[in-house]
Amino acid sequence: MKAKTFRVRKDDKVEVLAGKDKGKVGKILKIDKKRDRVIVEKVNMVKRHTKGNPYSGQQGGIVEKESFIHVSNVAVICDACTKATRVGYRYTEDGNKVRFCKKCNEIIK
Repeated sequence: MKAKTFRVRKDDKVEVLAGKDKGKVGKILKIDKKRDRVIVEKVNMVKRHTKGNPYSGQQGGIVEKESFIHVSNVAVICDACTKATRVGYRYTEDGNKVRFCKKCNEIIK
């Protein structure tokens, strides 16, 4: 079975395209390739009730953290044109495969 490839990578700056946080911009913190989902910084915040553990010094209470969002609901933001864009691939003269912005043709990272 072929490994999945996403057009987004960890530490990419992305914009949310759909859902309750539509329009928000954040950095990708984690990618789950099995479930096609990503965690974006300060997006899709959920509350979790945690039980305290006196042995490890962990305090109980309500913790707010990021939850997963589907990879199809985010778009990479180009550094050059600062717009949410689709990503294409091309090869450089020395044979390296790089991602590029479909709007301004600039190489992304």
